[in-house]
Amino acid sequence: MLGFSPEELTAIKLSLRVGFWAMLGSLPVALAVAMLLSRARFWGLSLLNAVVHLPLVMPPVVTGYILLLLFGRRGPLGAFLADCCGIVFAFRWTGAALACAVMGFPLMVRSMRLSIDAVDRRLEAAAATLGANRAWVWLTVTLPLILPGVLAGMILSFARALGEFGATITFVSNIPGETQTLPTAIYTLLQVPSGEAGAFRLTLISIAISVAALLASEAVVRHSSRRAAGL
Repeated sequence: MLGFSPEELTAIKLSLRVGFWAMLGSLPVALAVAMLLSRARFWGLSLLNAVVHLPLVMPPVVTGYILLLLFGRRGPLGAFLADCCGIVFAFRWTGAALACAVMGFPLMVRSMRLSIDAVDRRLEAAAATLGANRAWVWLTVTLPLILPGVLAGMILSFARALGEFGATITFVSNIPGETQTLPTAIYTLLQVPSGEAGAFRLTLISIAISVAALLASEAVVRHSSRRAAGL
């Protein structure tokens, strides 16, 4: 019962691959947006904050449909990227990574923003008075202080990517070996009479990975709290 079929192993590997690239691809954008939301003051800041967190409150199917409209083969962005750079998202594993990145993006941004908000600005000011420019202050003072929040956001985004179903299946369908991740593989196995054992095995794997990610996130937060307290 615990032996995995080749199709199940493919779904597990693809989920890890999609989750990794979804997390890595959204990391620089999430960090920039988190800095903007925490430090900038401009008209439309509240609107930007609402847009960033929109995937959390919208049905995932709606998010997937919007991605299909924008990045599909006939969509404005999808057609441009395909013709200009040869990059295709629709019905490819890259599209699954994009959908997962969008769904996990709010969690990553929120974790980073909370960490940035907690930084003592006087430390940055002290570094600036010693002659360091903005970029050097950010690299040597700000980034080390917010690193636990960055790591926690990455972990949560990765875990969210592993569990994404609605946006993925709407945008890239459920193609075995190409876009079939753990959630869609479980859904497929539940549609056949002999698939319950396979669905159960994949469910256990999903639970194990999710629990490990949450424990890792909590460990990062606890370590950050101890360091901030000087322990």
